[in-house]
Amino acid sequence: MAPRGLSADEKRVKLLEIFHETRDFYQLKELEKLGPKLKGIVSQSVKEVLQSLVDDGLVQGDKIGSSNFFWSFPSQQGAMIQARLAAVKEIRDGHQAQLADVKGNVKAEKLARSDSETRTVALAKLVNLRKQAVALEKELDAYGDCDPVKVEETKRALFLAKEAALRWTDNYGALLAYFTRQNGADPAEIRQHLEIDDDYEDIC
Repeated sequence: MAPRGLSADEKRVKLLEIFHETRDFYQLKELEKLGPKLKGIVSQSVKEVLQSLVDDGLVQGDKIGSSNFFWSFPSQQGAMIQARLAAVKEIRDGHQAQLADVKGNVKAEKLARSDSETRTVALAKLVNLRKQAVALEKELDAYGDCDPVKVEETKRALFLAKEAALRWTDNYGALLAYFTRQNGADPAEIRQHLEIDDDYEDIC
């Protein structure tokens, strides 16, 4: 079975080991030779791995004259880790302080709303008043037919219905008269055929 190639993380670790074990400065072309020889890193991938280490601040680089040199010492990595740890601790302390403030505010609010005798009596009275309001609304609905507003609405509806009936009666009378004049028909026969009584106009 062919040997498994190194993963991206393994390449980063091994390339960083070259710097820490030798404690020296290197150019890219030197690392491309040492990578395969010392750590089994394919030379074509050294440049990409090196750039990722530089981007993460694990390897330092600078141009001296016309050449670029790279270096990294164990003390640099340790200092970087300590700095990151300190930053995380500072954020954690800030969050803990905010949490303590929130807990204090919640506790103070609970104390301000303690179940005193006066508050308990007031709450009971409020519940009782709400029940009375519901009962009164139900009673009012039961007497809805006597509500002046509803009575007035009913009268208005009856008036409009009567007005509409009168209009239709007038229209029927005019149409009946026109039809009998044009055709010489007997109005009584037409009303009988349409099953309309003689007292259809008696609307009170």
